[in-house]
Amino acid sequence: MRDLSGANPKIEPRWPVVCAILAVLFLLSSLPSRLRVLPAWMPYLLAATVIVPMLGVSVSRGKMHWMRFEGVSIWIFDLIVVLAILEQLRRLLGAILRPSADVTGLQLLASSIEVWASNVLVFSIIYWRIDRGGPEARASRSNTRPDWQFPQAGSPHGNLDGWRPTFVDYLFLGYSTASSFTLADAQPLTARAKLLMMFQSMISLVTVVAIVSRAINILGK
Repeated sequence: MRDLSGANPKIEPRWPVVCAILAVLFLLSSLPSRLRVLPAWMPYLLAATVIVPMLGVSVSRGKMHWMRFEGVSIWIFDLIVVLAILEQLRRLLGAILRPSADVTGLQLLASSIEVWASNVLVFSIIYWRIDRGGPEARASRSNTRPDWQFPQAGSPHGNLDGWRPTFVDYLFLGYSTASSFTLADAQPLTARAKLLMMFQSMISLVTVVAIVSRAINILGK
């Protein structure tokens, strides 16, 4: 494995991940008050906690220090968001079983779409963070075992160009897992990759089948 402890490791651009994080926080904070899990101030705190070390990785000379801080903050962010999504699913299911004037059918439908989109984005960030040892290990072409096998990496074109997956590839992986409930173009190779994809598919299935279908029925009445 290539040593990443040098002063100037190769850095993968962070702006796509920052955009995804901001989108997740916007989606979580735009839910109706009855369905919202996080307090109003928490999205701002989460954004600062995650984005500041990402900026430090991109612009600071002490990149290794910021990379360690970034890794911890991203895992905290992912854990909080996944727990928030699960709690929102519980509240949405409660709103279906116990209808209330506080949450209309239109709000229920919009909220389910927001939860589904948050699910896609946060698992994309998780996949980006863990595959092949993380973004810097991939950028430095280390020999870390991959969690997913992308078709470009196995093609002659990919090998010649030294192709490595970036966040957009993991975003597509997250979207495909949540929308089709089947394997995307990337094949999971490790147990943790398979378990994560199963977990994401389960959240998406509950959202689409149980919540969206019920919301459409309410709107059709």
